[in-house]
Amino acid sequence: MTEAQPKTSEELTAKEQELAALTAPLLTFNLTAEMERLRREGHWLKDGRISATLVKYSDFRIVLILMQAGTLMQEHKADARISIHGLSGRLMVQLPEKTVELSAGDLLVLEKCLPHDVRAVEDSAFLLSISWPHGDKQES
Repeated sequence: MTEAQPKTSEELTAKEQELAALTAPLLTFNLTAEMERLRREGHWLKDGRISATLVKYSDFRIVLILMQAGTLMQEHKADARISIHGLSGRLMVQLPEKTVELSAGDLLVLEKCLPHDVRAVEDSAFLLSISWPHGDKQES
């Protein structure tokens, strides 16, 4: 019986390469460069909102999100604890009991299933971190 040999980078499909890039044991990012790249995409110019998943483990995600001033992410909730780390601009996060303003350098942490919406007061960028203690049950 022979052991399966790991695939070389040439043998990986595009999807496998993308997943490998999101789940490597060590990941580093230049957030300024990532934001500049997203701002050049047509989706950003057309829809006023764009995101890129930077990290995608079964129990942890980090998503870079850019929103143009006046853009609203309607009320929603996550089945995991989340954090919103403001990188630039100004956001208003509407919670059931209060509204929280986030600017660059601010960090907001929300318990799972807490409904909220996010409105960009100015062109804004933030990191959304999502943590499932026992893994994302929706992950295939």
